[in-house]
Amino acid sequence: MTTIPTAGLLRTALRLDAAMSAASGVALVAAARPIAAATALPAPLLLACGLFLLPYAALLAWCAARDALPRWLVWLLVAGNLLWAVECAALPLLGLVAPSGWGIAFLAVQAVAVAVFAELYILALRRAPRTA
Repeated sequence: MTTIPTAGLLRTALRLDAAMSAASGVALVAAARPIAAATALPAPLLLACGLFLLPYAALLAWCAARDALPRWLVWLLVAGNLLWAVECAALPLLGLVAPSGWGIAFLAVQAVAVAVFAELYILALRRAPRTA
């Protein structure tokens, strides 16, 4: 199994992703109804996302604290972030939600943010030496 050192870009990306995920998770759990009112997104969806983001943030923080990670785990983070971005775009496009202008902006910011983290993880994977 090949690993990737978590120093440098990867550690920074993991820490930033953890912080953003934790902040988003807390906000969505604590204020799902007001955010739903402002965005016209379903409160149960926002709450579920918030409840997912809290342990996800903990996982990212744990990963950032390791000296190295299996490359497959970093690729899994890439795939998860890209999937999140696609889902943010797909929800209104498929008619699964009917967000307000603020809701569209909320989803767009989410999609861009997680796509950026996916790209940072890919850059870290490309730059890192392969170690066994």
